Amino acid sequence: MMLQYVKFFRMLNKKAQLKINQMAFMLVAVFLFFILAGLFFLSIKYKQIAQEAEKINMEKAIEIAASVDTVPEFSCGSLCIDADKLITFSPEKYEKEKFWQVGSIEIRKILPDSPVTICTKQNYPNCNLFRLYETDKNITKISSFISLCRKEQAETGIYDKCELAKIIIGMKKTKE
Repeated sequence: MMLQYVKFFRMLNKKAQLKINQMAFMLVAVFLFFILAGLFFLSIKYKQIAQEAEKINMEKAIEIAASVDTVPEFSCGSLCIDADKLITFSPEKYEKEKFWQVGSIEIRKILPDSPVTICTKQNYPNCNLFRLYETDKNITKISSFISLCRKEQAETGIYDKCELAKIIIGMKKTKE
């Protein structure tokens, strides 16, 4: 009779051990499921945050492009940029990242339509692209139209010659 009790308890012991193993496996499986669900949720949130950051950068670039004519280093009055100031502008004086917080700034004359010629002190005013600075190649460009004026001398005196130009602001792309 004692032998039957021992066999019975061994069988109960094996069943209990099997139940404990099943429970441990289920706990691990549930734990892994919640980890995977959390990672999926975090990846979706990360993409949303990256898209929002890109949108904010674009809005910032648009604001800079719209307000660059008020900066004393470039302005020639109301709603225009002075080309004579641009040619003497030295971006080395400024910490580019802190001063503008953009990837690049270029100003390009629209007319006359001719090949791109980067403006230097030697070829000014017979050029059509002012590249103020470019800090990064991985940029998204936003542009806006402006008046680009310079002083010219005629028989009647000195006057402002204004041309249509485009200011191109490059914002750094967010990493994905």
